[in-house]
Amino acid sequence: MPDRASAVLAEPSATYDVRGGGGVRLHAREWGNRQGRPVLFIHGWSASHVCWARQMEGRLAQEFRLVAFDNRGHGMSEKPMDPESYRDPQLWADDLAAVIDQLGLDRPVLVAWSYGGFIVTDYVRAYGEDRIGGVNLVGGAVMLTPPTFDHIGPGFLENAPDASLPDLATNIAAIRRFLGVCTVEPLAPDDWSAALGWNMVVPPEVRGALISREIDGDDVLSRLSVPVLVTHGRSDTIVLPSMAEHVLDVCKTARPSWYDGVGHMPFSEDQPRFDRELAEFVEESAREMS
Repeated sequence: MPDRASAVLAEPSATYDVRGGGGVRLHAREWGNRQGRPVLFIHGWSASHVCWARQMEGRLAQEFRLVAFDNRGHGMSEKPMDPESYRDPQLWADDLAAVIDQLGLDRPVLVAWSYGGFIVTDYVRAYGEDRIGGVNLVGGAVMLTPPTFDHIGPGFLENAPDASLPDLATNIAAIRRFLGVCTVEPLAPDDWSAALGWNMVVPPEVRGALISREIDGDDVLSRLSVPVLVTHGRSDTIVLPSMAEHVLDVCKTARPSWYDGVGHMPFSEDQPRFDRELAEFVEESAREMS
């Protein structure tokens, strides 16, 4: 596989406009083997489907049907400016349900990075787990408890407030700091530039609304029967390793995959291992469903 920068996103085989919760337009794209098991990628706070670019051009694309979309308020999706469009858990649940249903995904494995963990718990609480095959939490967050923000690290808490202010220079500085602590080793220049770009297309009001919620996913995690893979960097300062430990304590179907010397982006920091483990997890989930 060529060592291309993750800024270079492979040409999708299909693009979609999906109508999510409240009629919000969501942008979705598809890659890979249309006949393969579906894998649905859910990005994190202030990110975009572009963050999964490396996954869309390697071994995963040869085996599986890969779908990624921009969350409401992010990337190429619609960006309503009222805070309630981001605070209502039913809207997030409806978004994910719409992507699964409108694209005809048959029990996909959900790959949820960071804030994506909240979206998965919103979805399962509202719709149950019958239409999913498994969950891979990647630096995944499952609780947001202001003002203490348990299990959320300084890499996020020291930068998210400034990234949510309506001043462009303050925003840029905060996002630059945030990207600097997302990984242990600095991102390659092309990767870093792409990440800065996908962050800056998210309005600061949206970033702020996302973190104004209070969330506790324990009720969902404690009842899950589908397999859960908990992928987490030991050096993550955005979502602390203690968040992963909490998931492992609460969810009886969860198992860990710890990445030493890796921060908040294991899918980028150690792509070969991440892709291999995800492929194995998708295959395992398919066997359990059969």
